[in-house]
Amino acid sequence: MTAVPDASNDAIGSHTPPRVRASDTDRAAVAALLQEAVARGLLTHDEGGERLSTAFAARFVDELPPLTADLPPTPEPIPASPVGWLRLGSTLAAQLRYEVQTSVASGVRSRRFVVMLLAAVLLIGMLVTVGVLAAHGLLDGGYEHHLDIDRR
Repeated sequence: MTAVPDASNDAIGSHTPPRVRASDTDRAAVAALLQEAVARGLLTHDEGGERLSTAFAARFVDELPPLTADLPPTPEPIPASPVGWLRLGSTLAAQLRYEVQTSVASGVRSRRFVVMLLAAVLLIGMLVTVGVLAAHGLLDGGYEHHLDIDRR
């Protein structure tokens, strides 16, 4: 015969809700926090191992929060600097600005200024040459007229 709970024995407010079982996801979330705490040096390896064992052995959700209660919150990650051509271009611009300022500050007769001036002239010459060659190839009908296919 099954016993029916007696409503007269329950005091008002003494009814505790049933404990909720912990899922693998709950345990994994706590384990990730504990591993992060060990990596940040907040827990020793031994203490982290003990807490991880307890986390994976936990059967109910209310057993998990005490494992991380004494740990500070995880800091927000620092956003990564932009990658790609924008970062490369801004770095190049900063370096060129520094070189020009340093060369001008060292004086017109300094070796650094002469080298910078020579490099600028060579760079401009190379850009003009590449531009002329590109215009010749694009506006002159392409590369086909350079091949003597009919003369073979």
